[in-house]
Amino acid sequence: MGGLPGPIEATGIWKGIWHGEVHHSTAIEGNTLVQREVDVLLEDGRAIGDRTLREYLEVRGYADAAEWVYGQVAPSRGASEAGPILTLADVRTVHHKAMAPVWEVTPHPEATERERPGAYREHEIRPFPGGMTPPSWPLVPGEMTAWIEQANSLDPTALDFPEQLAALHCRFEQIHPFLDGNGRVGRLVLNLILVRLGYPPAIIYKRDRARYLRALQRADEGEPGTLGMLIARAILDTLYQHVIPAVAGSARLVPLAALATPDLKAPALRIAASRGRLQATRAPDGRWRSSRVWVEEYKASRWIRT
Repeated sequence: MGGLPGPIEATGIWKGIWHGEVHHSTAIEGNTLVQREVDVLLEDGRAIGDRTLREYLEVRGYADAAEWVYGQVAPSRGASEAGPILTLADVRTVHHKAMAPVWEVTPHPEATERERPGAYREHEIRPFPGGMTPPSWPLVPGEMTAWIEQANSLDPTALDFPEQLAALHCRFEQIHPFLDGNGRVGRLVLNLILVRLGYPPAIIYKRDRARYLRALQRADEGEPGTLGMLIARAILDTLYQHVIPAVAGSARLVPLAALATPDLKAPALRIAASRGRLQATRAPDGRWRSSRVWVEEYKASRWIRT
């Protein structure tokens, strides 16, 4: 299809992804703004509802960082061709953009002057309930240098690419390089890697928070497969919900997941295709493909008795 559309020529696509990621990723960390409140804040700059100032600033900061990430899209390549995929400066930039707005109003109460947004922590982090234990703070710079090397050794053409991503994402959370905001920044940096490699970003939905945390724990124990599957499905969700419907012509054959609507979901389309009610083709991999034109024809005739 010509690669991932850029944010300038495909504003509508990226706006939908942007709004969704900002809401769900901040909600995973406990932010209580609902999607409509996030939409109004991002579109009109207005704070509606009765949330705390900190929550509005968390959303604003994450939105600024995500917007910068989407500006790094590689529209027509499957792998980074110019320089490294990621640098330490990129990671620091993401953290600064995400955390600076809230930090200016309510900085971390234990932060030193050197632990401002974009700077590594100089505090010890207690082990997490699941057992994950971040390294001592003097080791963080060296650990992050090694982590960047791991990121730049990713092979986006490998069959185990999702597991590579999962192990990398888990390692970032294990290092916990910053005093605050590591979960948000970890997901933003994951998406920065993806868009630079020509993949759609992965949105981890708030409803999947428990699954995501369990998968992170399993990855911490040396089993990244579950987290890799969750990331891969999140990438496909973005592709099917936002990208393909916008760039595919009405007659182009696309996976049924990209043609689903709230009143006609993908399982119903698969059943209709398997029964011959919906015109579709089945690829060698077993996946059904159809077009918007054929789906509209099916919707117009599905209540007619045969």
